[in-house]
Amino acid sequence: MKTGILAACLLAAATAFAHADALKEAADIQALEAKESGRPSYSPATAVKFKAEDRVYLKNTLAVDFTYNKATATLPLFRGLSSKGEDVFYIITEASDHAVAEKLGVNFAPKMRHVIGTAGAMPVTIDKGLVKFPGDVDFSPKWEVKPGSPSAFPPASFKPGAVADANYSSLAVMPSGVVLNLQIVHNKTGSHDRMKDIDLKKRTVTLSVLDGFQGGKQYFYHLVTDVSLDLAAVLEQGVYAPKLALIPAFGQSEPSQKSALLAFAPVVNGISDVKNPEFQGFEASLANGGIDPINVFPFGPDNADSSDNNNYSPLWDAHVVAWTPEAVKAGKVRRIKSVEDLKKLAAEGLIVSANQDAEPNPWLGGLKPLKVTINCPVIAHPASVK
Repeated sequence: MKTGILAACLLAAATAFAHADALKEAADIQALEAKESGRPSYSPATAVKFKAEDRVYLKNTLAVDFTYNKATATLPLFRGLSSKGEDVFYIITEASDHAVAEKLGVNFAPKMRHVIGTAGAMPVTIDKGLVKFPGDVDFSPKWEVKPGSPSAFPPASFKPGAVADANYSSLAVMPSGVVLNLQIVHNKTGSHDRMKDIDLKKRTVTLSVLDGFQGGKQYFYHLVTDVSLDLAAVLEQGVYAPKLALIPAFGQSEPSQKSALLAFAPVVNGISDVKNPEFQGFEASLANGGIDPINVFPFGPDNADSSDNNNYSPLWDAHVVAWTPEAVKAGKVRRIKSVEDLKKLAAEGLIVSANQDAEPNPWLGGLKPLKVTINCPVIAHPASVK
């Protein structure tokens, strides 16, 4: 009995020390940012006061432009070091620890802890707030894509823009054991393909965000940062980061499962004519200069829920779907606007999984994962836009 009590006490003490270390890491990162930017670091007192109807989840956001088809988010920029000792600049969007997430003003995503100890993680070190990255990104390649014919998808040719090296993953495991979603967006080779503006002196970056549907409502704005497959990186204009494919586990979306991923549904062959308000999908995107494919998401962050049952993750497990030839012939193709809608269409046989070789995911109505990870943190879900 005494042995059991002692073990429990030691575990509690170790947990408390790790928690304190994690908060110190966050405080050090913020202190360095404040010193170098001249701007107070995030706190509830310094946070931008958005309108309630804007529903901005990511509290460290400095500004959001909700202009339809031109939406952007401006975020604080942090300086780190590459393995060569060169400056890199990154953003922070999620933390696996609730207290750390609150301190940094980022989304809480406890599922990210399942990346620890796997090949998909990137352990980092930190010294006086300066995060040292073992991996890096080459932003110099030019993003290219040529639509196919007669159908725009698949593309006739494509080439990713930014490409990460074999050591880079945006899932950074801190010395404390907390996992942060840190995405390098600028270094000496250039900037992220979604970058619209950057101010290294003021430490801010403005990035384009994508539209989507969640719960039947549009304007589910998310930021694509990194993607595990080259074609998907081109379609989503994110960094091609192969190491993300090693994050566990595809097709497992329940909070009780040891997966850092959460299922969502891109559409291949929706309506491509943008004059039709029901347009959606990869074909529409490719046929119209890379417009948002308008993917379908299950839910957004719930930053008030500090429990391990909080199932949000920015690491989206792509369950790509396609309308069947019968559905197309019968004129039943339209926008899919919710997971409930998606499940109903799958049950009716009107849509099918693009990848038939994977195991079905019961959480998403038996649809199957494509085995592609897309890192896209959710920024906001406004009630309306301009």
